[in-house]
Amino acid sequence: MEHTKRQPRKLGWRFVLLAVVLAVLISGLIRSLWLDVYYIPSASMEPLFQEGDRIVVSRTDFRDDPVGRGDIVVFDGRGSFAPLNSGNGPVLDFLGGVGHWIGLSGGDTTYIKRVIGLPGDRVICCDAGGKLTINGQPVEEPYLHEGDAPSELQFSVIVPPGRLWLMGDHRSQSADSRSLLGAPGGGMVPLDRVIGRPVQIIWPLDRFTTVERPPETTTTTAKNGQ
Repeated sequence: MEHTKRQPRKLGWRFVLLAVVLAVLISGLIRSLWLDVYYIPSASMEPLFQEGDRIVVSRTDFRDDPVGRGDIVVFDGRGSFAPLNSGNGPVLDFLGGVGHWIGLSGGDTTYIKRVIGLPGDRVICCDAGGKLTINGQPVEEPYLHEGDAPSELQFSVIVPPGRLWLMGDHRSQSADSRSLLGAPGGGMVPLDRVIGRPVQIIWPLDRFTTVERPPETTTTTAKNGQ
């Protein structure tokens, strides 16, 4: 009788363990193929994203509709914004991965910025009116943080094939492509390093909202001038 009482309890624990393992595997599959959760660690994308926001990122949005000017992208910065061998050692990397997995911390090599220049674009800051120009055309940037100039740093770049020129919306607080002009790669991020597009703010709850894909931030003339 004692054996028959304990057997269901053992089976129950095994069932719970199996359910947890399956849930983790399913979650991992979803996050590697379709959706992932990321933590915003800084103010570089204000006012749209604030420090501490948790966002859902779609890994599939750019498969049928390629990255365009004005899109916000989450990307792996290794080899551009961070060294290729970035890491803190196996233990700290594991703990950081767990923190990222549950949305409590950002990844050391994962970044979020806005696409300003596409392959072949000439991006210049700034014209006589104080605006960025793309292929000779001034760009309206309604997403900029209030009080920020398009850039305090002057630059003129041509984006190489297969690369992107990326900048934050809070320009005075953003370390972006401008900060890496003298580095290998010139601050240009490979297109194949793009992870996906933010589609939803999920935390804090009072900021729960859908993130719409913006229109391109340039003119018809500039588009045709590529």
